[in-house]
Amino acid sequence: MTPMLRKGWFDRAVMAALVLLAALWMLPLLWVLALSFKPNELLMVRTDVFLAPPYTLANYADILQTSAVFRWLGNSALVAALQTLGVLVLSSLAGYGFARCEFPGRRWLFPLVLFGLAVPSQSVFIPLHRLFSDWGLQNTYAGLALPGLAAPFGVFLMTQYFKAVPIDLEEAAMLDNASRFKTFFKVVLPLTLPAQATLGIFTFLACWNDYLWPLVIATKPEMYTLTRGLASTQTNFAQSEGLGFLMAQAVFAGAPVLMIYLFFQKHLVTAVAGTGRS
Repeated sequence: MTPMLRKGWFDRAVMAALVLLAALWMLPLLWVLALSFKPNELLMVRTDVFLAPPYTLANYADILQTSAVFRWLGNSALVAALQTLGVLVLSSLAGYGFARCEFPGRRWLFPLVLFGLAVPSQSVFIPLHRLFSDWGLQNTYAGLALPGLAAPFGVFLMTQYFKAVPIDLEEAAMLDNASRFKTFFKVVLPLTLPAQATLGIFTFLACWNDYLWPLVIATKPEMYTLTRGLASTQTNFAQSEGLGFLMAQAVFAGAPVLMIYLFFQKHLVTAVAGTGRS
């Protein structure tokens, strides 16, 4: 067997292994999707026949019959959009500053920002809640969105990506009398769109799926996000009496994020490859 033929068989074996692992990874998702179309009465008896009929749309109808569900959906979309926009703006400015600018304390400030990755968000819930309550931001969109603007991962990602951008482009723009801000907005920032898309996806996903912070800062039903609102509709015995309803809630809450991810997925590989060139 020639080396070329052996390489071909090896590539096929690796691809087959990856397909198998992907199928195993998708199986729980397919199980959740299938159970969301099953009658709750049947699921009280058994849950291992998720591919066989009967099927029903009653679980999704129960979600849509909740009068505030579209208000919660709008709250989640608005808060996630505001937080994503804020993170992109602040992380881009901070990342460019760390990558290109010299200022006092730069060498110790960047590791300090990265140290924020090691701090669990739950550990600062009490001081954050007291601070936002004193500011009168409880049950407000600002109170829901502002804590997520502190994004050490975003600063790290954008810093690495800005370092990968050739500095010759900036020098050429400055030779044409372009200011630092004009160079940043007109020359450098457009080259970081893959990283921006990646950071935007991660930020939007984290905010959309967040449950703990809306649980403590939003106490009025009209200010619930989708995760908080759907959880409030569950009974104490939802796992045994409404499994199909729970699965439908998971699908309903995850579908918008899945569509956004599929739309921007091509930027993920580009962004990761870009950070590796620094």
